[in-house]
Amino acid sequence: MRFYSFLMAFVFLSLGFLPAQAASEKQTLNVDASVVANSFQGIAEEHLAGILRGERVIAASAEAQSGDWGRVRPALVRLSADLSTDSAVWYAVPDGHYYTVEKGLVTQNLKDRIYFPELMAGSDIEGDLVISKSTGQRSVIVATPVMVGGKMIAAIGVSVSASLLSRLIEEKTRLPADMYFYAINPDSKIALHRNIDRIFKHPSDIGDEALGPIFNTVLDKDHGIFSYTLNGEEITAAYQTSKATGWHFFIAKIRGR
Repeated sequence: MRFYSFLMAFVFLSLGFLPAQAASEKQTLNVDASVVANSFQGIAEEHLAGILRGERVIAASAEAQSGDWGRVRPALVRLSADLSTDSAVWYAVPDGHYYTVEKGLVTQNLKDRIYFPELMAGSDIEGDLVISKSTGQRSVIVATPVMVGGKMIAAIGVSVSASLLSRLIEEKTRLPADMYFYAINPDSKIALHRNIDRIFKHPSDIGDEALGPIFNTVLDKDHGIFSYTLNGEEITAAYQTSKATGWHFFIAKIRGR
């Protein structure tokens, strides 16, 4: 809690929301405003990275490399039990068919997912946004290939619930009512948000159409501070880009509240 108390003081200071006498200290801190958003970014990134680490451990096991769902399922059950944010833990084979811990073999196929060719080529996936085929939930994909003799024979993935991950961040940050966090992917889709109902929408879907061009300009930059109007309220936000996911992470303050 001491860390978050310091963080919140820094947030208000960096965005200019402290009283004038306290704001004068800003000159002595000489820190980049991107640190503000970075602190919130770290919570999400570490959670996703932790999932990926767990998947890699399982992918290296004899059970996963057997290509046998029955053998690998117990390890995936344990992975699912350890997570508070998953909507599905799955095991896919090269033709796109896959199994989930909850349902076993699923009738849908992953071959048409944009991320699937990259996964089949041996690359990790971290941060792709999809509506889960097996659960229908708004999900963040974290997946890793299972390699045998330099060949991909399967993949292990977690469809992370974007809503549950947002709630996890909410619990850890405990922002005041006039502040909120959100993350936007390179396609201008909201990946995470303190207001759960805004997840997977675009900025122009939740406010004036002018928000679309504003955020398109912001997404071309790595970090910064900018202001905009949403539903009649003036808002200032600090943001920076994640190298791991490609998302822009924001922390926003509603002015005048």
